[in-house]
Amino acid sequence: MGNGILNRRKLLLGLGGVALAGLAVPASALPMADDINDDPYWQCVPIARTMSGIQIYGDAHTWWDQAEGRYRKGTDPKKGAVLNFMPHGGMKLGHVAAVTKILDDRNILVTHSNWSPYGGRRGYVEKNVRVIDVSEDNDWSRVRVWFSPIGDMGGTEWPTFGFIYPNGRPPMALPETAMELPKQPLQPRMAVREDPEEEIRPTSRMADIRKSLFGPAPTGRLSYLDRTLKRFK
Repeated sequence: MGNGILNRRKLLLGLGGVALAGLAVPASALPMADDINDDPYWQCVPIARTMSGIQIYGDAHTWWDQAEGRYRKGTDPKKGAVLNFMPHGGMKLGHVAAVTKILDDRNILVTHSNWSPYGGRRGYVEKNVRVIDVSEDNDWSRVRVWFSPIGDMGGTEWPTFGFIYPNGRPPMALPETAMELPKQPLQPRMAVREDPEEEIRPTSRMADIRKSLFGPAPTGRLSYLDRTLKRFK
């Protein structure tokens, strides 16, 4: 590498350091994804808890065992009960959804959160969406769930533990800051994952800072750094 190119690269790195220093914030203080996006990010557990009044905490897959001796459990859907999903596929921590209406012996409506994605993120609340019992014995041990991006029932058959019933009348209320899933254009079924797994979320605004300093990264054979250096010739 020639000394001229090396010196220009040192200059570029130096300019970047000066610009970042001018921001007067350490890297640890840079905004996280939830700071950039004003929409609250709601996991399924607190939504199910506030809707049902069932005071269980921890990951969704632990609710069934935690309910033992504290709440009744069974295979019949009831308004205010929580349908408890087992871990399955990319859904490593299970899921919980509050039953809002019984349609018939195979169809219910639920309110839940952190299921359908919108704009590349999850954490939105979906109210009164359909869940179908597809088990052989009509015991709700396997279900399909409405998936908003395709405007249809999802194709996955999700295994469940069953229903956890509240003690007394369920509140059936959402937190004031709960953000409902916005309407979105429909996508092809194969274009989006149904698994409500934790998505990759940015940890800082470094990409935005780099873009503001040096402009968008160019395409082509030359590297981004080499293209940027041309501006200093």
